[in-house]
Amino acid sequence: MSAASRRQQHKEQLRRVILDAARKLFVTDGYENFSMRRLAQEIDYSPGNVYLYFKNKEELFRCLVEESFVRLLDTLTDLRNDRQCADPAEELKRGMWAYVDFGLRNPNDYRFAFMLQPPLQKRPYKVHPAFELLREMVGRCVQSQRFSSAEVETTAQALWAAAHGITSLLIQRPAFPWVSKKKVIGQVINSAIDSLLSPPSTHRKAGAHHVNSNIR
Repeated sequence: MSAASRRQQHKEQLRRVILDAARKLFVTDGYENFSMRRLAQEIDYSPGNVYLYFKNKEELFRCLVEESFVRLLDTLTDLRNDRQCADPAEELKRGMWAYVDFGLRNPNDYRFAFMLQPPLQKRPYKVHPAFELLREMVGRCVQSQRFSSAEVETTAQALWAAAHGITSLLIQRPAFPWVSKKKVIGQVINSAIDSLLSPPSTHRKAGAHHVNSNIR
């Protein structure tokens, strides 16, 4: 390996160390209490070294948010590319299960993507491709007439609200005496989607067989 390659590898490794440590501090301390100086102390580097990679905590936070969204998108894209389910409504249920499962397996990523927010900034909201993928799944249900009557954008937002609600509750309230995480998730997802199905509909309890067995 050349000297230039070693330097580049070292830079990438240090950037990864900074991001991993910053993610933990943002979660534990919150956005307002986070400081670049404390981050530097956490990884035993000088603040100057940290500023070589990120000019301020806002840029660092945005990078972590985008990284979390990319991981979620990768999970949902893998599901979409695995066309084992011909029924678009069943595929949508699988997508919602995958969303919740991602949040429970990667709570810090999920917090960054949806639960941690910096002070309001005067910037237009950017819809991420992860939501566009959900919108696409809903669109397939509407086009194939699996949904009786639905407006794609409203339906996609409502289903996202349902999935986010149960995911954030399970992350924030792990000590609550849940009857069974799998059972509650299934009830939320099935109720949300089955209510949209065209009659006559077979209200199958789909979803439980799609979730990873680690969800109890």
